[in-house]
Amino acid sequence: MTGQERRAQLLDVGRAVFAELGYEAASIEEIAKRARITKPVVYEHFGGKEGLYAVVVDREVRRLVDSINQALGEGDHPRVLLEQAALAFLTYIEKEPEGFKILVRDSPIASASGTLASVIGDIADQVEDIFGQEFKKRGFDPKLSPLYSRALVGMVALVGQWWLDVGKPKREAVAAHLVNLAWNGLKDLQAEPARISVAGGARR
Repeated sequence: MTGQERRAQLLDVGRAVFAELGYEAASIEEIAKRARITKPVVYEHFGGKEGLYAVVVDREVRRLVDSINQALGEGDHPRVLLEQAALAFLTYIEKEPEGFKILVRDSPIASASGTLASVIGDIADQVEDIFGQEFKKRGFDPKLSPLYSRALVGMVALVGQWWLDVGKPKREAVAAHLVNLAWNGLKDLQAEPARISVAGGARR
């Protein structure tokens, strides 16, 4: 193998090992064994387990964010864009379950951007403009669009974890239901929502 081919192989093997065992239980020995090489080869390319993990995580984040970005360029209505983004996220979960398992685990590396919260933030940044434009049209404060974009993306991510385990309903149905909840909620959104619980008890 060339150096580039070996590096790509180790990324794929490392991805499988981290997804299966988690960061703490994974070892350079196991990765080298599955790649049928010696441990020094792994150290030569990545400097150790932490370096390999960081590159694996970065590659998964880029894959997911790129797919969301592409989806956001394929519609001309806010609801269509939200559905396309949700569908792209769910497609990644379905086709790249190993990568998603790595992303939803808390990263043990402080500098890595692989925690679920950071991934949600990266994707929400892409969706934020949709909310900002809609808020301006409705006279709402566009400064709140980051809050709502993270709420939507977080909802998709958490439902995606459950959906990956149960495997149903179909991806398109999950996306449609998620956007149904989000869009119909936005339709009746209040510019300045008040708490429904008051001193005398909850209003009905």
